[in-house]
Amino acid sequence: MVSSLLSPDYIFETSWEVCNKVGGIYTVLSTRAKTLQDSHKDRVIFIGPDLWIGKDNPLFIELDYLYKPWKLHAQANDKLVIRIGRWNIIGEPIVILVDFASFFSMKNEIYAEAWNKFQVDSLHAYGDYDEASMFAYASGKVAESFYNYNLNKKDRVIYQAHEWMTGLGALYLQSAVPEIATIFTTHATSIGRSIAGNLKPLYDYLSAYNGDQMARELNMESKHSIEKQTAHHVDCFTTVSDITNRECKELLEKEADVILKNGFEDDFVPKGKKYLTKRQKARSKMLNVANKLFGTDLGDDTLLICTSGRYEFKNKGIDVFIESLNRLNYDANFKKNVVAFINVPAGIPIPRKDLVDRLNNGGCTDPLEYPYITHWLDYMSNDKVLNMIKSLGMKNSKEDKVKIIFVPCYLDENDGVFDLNYYDLLLGYDISVYPSYYEPWGYTPLESIAFHVPTITTDLTGFGLWIQSIRTQHGINDGVKVIHRSDNNYFEVADAIKESIISFSAKSEEEIERIRNRAATTAEHALWKHFIKNYYNAYDIAFRNAKARILK
Repeated sequence: MVSSLLSPDYIFETSWEVCNKVGGIYTVLSTRAKTLQDSHKDRVIFIGPDLWIGKDNPLFIELDYLYKPWKLHAQANDKLVIRIGRWNIIGEPIVILVDFASFFSMKNEIYAEAWNKFQVDSLHAYGDYDEASMFAYASGKVAESFYNYNLNKKDRVIYQAHEWMTGLGALYLQSAVPEIATIFTTHATSIGRSIAGNLKPLYDYLSAYNGDQMARELNMESKHSIEKQTAHHVDCFTTVSDITNRECKELLEKEADVILKNGFEDDFVPKGKKYLTKRQKARSKMLNVANKLFGTDLGDDTLLICTSGRYEFKNKGIDVFIESLNRLNYDANFKKNVVAFINVPAGIPIPRKDLVDRLNNGGCTDPLEYPYITHWLDYMSNDKVLNMIKSLGMKNSKEDKVKIIFVPCYLDENDGVFDLNYYDLLLGYDISVYPSYYEPWGYTPLESIAFHVPTITTDLTGFGLWIQSIRTQHGINDGVKVIHRSDNNYFEVADAIKESIISFSAKSEEEIERIRNRAATTAEHALWKHFIKNYYNAYDIAFRNAKARILK
């Protein structure tokens, strides 16, 4: 940290994913927490939604003594319903969970104020907009109350809001407590994600798109409005990658002040003998599930491949991954057995009783019906993964070299089939594939190489572009293969994935071990100790702009 930079005395960070494991933002916040705790012990305070009222939240440790006088004051005088404790992660930062239900009765007045002061258009709100906005507003009120009771104008305070879902709170603080410097971080523009998800070409036409016009066309006006206005009004606007900054510039008409690349901590990656033991356990578990599904006897020389993430069929490249596997199966020069896992939560999955019975009782030579899914889904006939597998004629027959398994559940040690968490399965794979079309950063390939699993990704991910910025060679021999992807080269990407898998499968055990070590070494460049300096730059910019704003 450069000494001339203005450093915060207190940092508030708010996100829907505080103590609420949903996606990549959870990983951003939870892995960075220890780094901030080391420099700002108990002066970094996370604010999240209290979605577990009356239920046990394993991620939250409630502690009644923390800020007890203020909590009583906030409840009595500011009508805030809050719980205070610690986030049950490494670093154990202080967390305030807020129940925002009471603010729904004030919704119209809150929206009117946002329109009058910041031109936020909430007229076209639907879906989760109201819920997110009331949480955002409540979070701003929590920071205001805490500041007024515990702090004063001599304290330098940062309020960092993540994603459009928290923008309203940052804007509220601009006028309610102007001394607090605000930062807004968009991890993906809502309209950019929507353009890509609606199968429209994003990249070739990006400079021609008008964000406001596309928001009207795609019925995204309110989400786009709060995101755009927050980006323009906060003291420091940030995003997570250069590729997403291009979206911000074109669709939000605001370039980021700082790029906050997503770091990682490897303190939960097992080492030495423990790693090898866990790896063998994961491989045995996955091969056992596969053999019980297929009625086969595949051994440890089987190549295990995975992809994972949110169920965004095109955006995450799930479609092109399946396409590549189908092509691999019909490649006459490829002789190795492959089992590929698609670990993507979908709907409300139920463990297959017939599969669980086989896992418990053993003995099987015939494949199960539907030998390509581990859990039943309510609407299997409408599922995109299953329909693509069916349309390509992939049957997982004993004669197929390449077999595919859809795992449509969260891997949290309680799925009923694997009963291991995601990371404890991840380290069992030989290689991973994340061929995203739309991916602002890309934690999944970063996690993969941190666990010594080489990965294939694309240059339409923030992670892929970062890899290209630090290395001149990007082949699978280096631990990370970055494939060029555009709006129009779907089949070329599928072939490139196929060829990369073939190349990797031909390596000797010694070569593969070197590749795995190179992958892990690359991951070390993304540790938070390297990326945290970008946050200090953002804090400094926010403080200086807040001061200028107050003096106007």
